[in-house]
Amino acid sequence: MRDKTRAMGRGLGAILNAESKTNINSASDEGAKTLVGNIVEVAIEDIYPNPNQPRTYFDEKALSDLAESIKSLGIIQPVTLRKDGAKFEIISGERRYRASKIAGLKSIPAYIRLVNDQELLEMALVENIQREDLDPIEVALTYQRLLDEVGMTQENLSQRVGKERSTITNSVRLLKLSPGIQNGIRSGQISAGHGRAIMGLDSDEKRQLLFDKIIELQLNVRQAEQLAGQMKNPQEKVIKQSLIPNHVKKAQKNLSDILNVNVEIKTSANGKKGKIVLDFKNEEELESILAHIR
Repeated sequence: MRDKTRAMGRGLGAILNAESKTNINSASDEGAKTLVGNIVEVAIEDIYPNPNQPRTYFDEKALSDLAESIKSLGIIQPVTLRKDGAKFEIISGERRYRASKIAGLKSIPAYIRLVNDQELLEMALVENIQREDLDPIEVALTYQRLLDEVGMTQENLSQRVGKERSTITNSVRLLKLSPGIQNGIRSGQISAGHGRAIMGLDSDEKRQLLFDKIIELQLNVRQAEQLAGQMKNPQEKVIKQSLIPNHVKKAQKNLSDILNVNVEIKTSANGKKGKIVLDFKNEEELESILAHIR
């Protein structure tokens, strides 16, 4: 396993230097391309809230909880700032900014917006999506920025980056997971497929429980999906499983582990004959099953 908490922006970011703080204010300025679309570290003291922010109340308990999360896990999603000379105005992420101050951070990761940088930002983000070293959460964050900051629809984004719309939808949904589970995806403890299985549950408590079980039992994605189904309908699953003989359950599990697909063995009442049902979602999974049989 890789390090559990991966620093935001590793492989993406740049440290904001004195020159960029003072000289780069517009997308037409020299060096703007190195700033737009990247994650940079900005000193807390150089950031100020938007005076026109419609939200004026911030729950102190929620801020305290977020500060504790930031202390242990870091900031999962950078704030977005507008450069104002040598200072930076918050566009989004004031809760994260306030919680970071409570946590005692001296700087926080941020996306920087410049004057007239819309086209430059879109180009930078689309180019960023094509990189192979991004983890699934970084990809999801980039999709979200293209939707929120550039104003693309999912249909437009699908055409722009050459991905199925369902791929983008499933990716962005990962951002609804808790910071701890997102970090689990970023660090390689679990995959994006595991994350989608976890998202199928309807409460943070169930999601955390499934996340812990995936790590504890080293479940593959298919097994995680099956466990998620049991957690959704526990009584129905218990009744169904109780009717399956133990030797059949064992055979199902062995086949499922070997083929990495959902396996169901159906037997007659006397157990002397039956059939095996193998689930596959696409041609690639079918070819994988056939490769084991040939």
